[in-house]
Amino acid sequence: MNAFRPLILLIASISFGLGISLPLMQFEKLYFFTETPSLISIIAGLWTEGEILLSIVVIAFSIVFPVIKLFTAFQAVFLGVKASGWTAALAKWSMMDVLLVAIAVFAAKTSGLANAISQPGLWFFAISAIAVAVSVSKMKPAIAETAKDGSQEESRPV
Repeated sequence: MNAFRPLILLIASISFGLGISLPLMQFEKLYFFTETPSLISIIAGLWTEGEILLSIVVIAFSIVFPVIKLFTAFQAVFLGVKASGWTAALAKWSMMDVLLVAIAVFAAKTSGLANAISQPGLWFFAISAIAVAVSVSKMKPAIAETAKDGSQEESRPV
């Protein structure tokens, strides 16, 4: 697994960039009007419409936390720095955005207001979240383990 972690992180990084910039879904309204928003355009739209708090929350959970998670995973793999305990916790919540987009697609389809079709951005965003979760799985957190003789022993990434 250790040999594949750099490759998995590279895939996660590229997928994250594509996931936030490519369209997440396509909405067709009345067969004439079509929208294909990306995550970046959704955030920009929220900001310009005055939904500043909501756009900040989306930025935090969709862009800032995944970037921090990627950064700490890269440090753990390439520099030998131990993964912090909250890196694994962030990885567990990273699929929340993908779930929310899936719920939005489901709601649009079942309400009859629009026909929603998933686009490549959603799939790349999901691949990124899964790849980071896989790359940090089985890594020991940066908590010193106590040896049997009472001395502190550093834990190393697995």
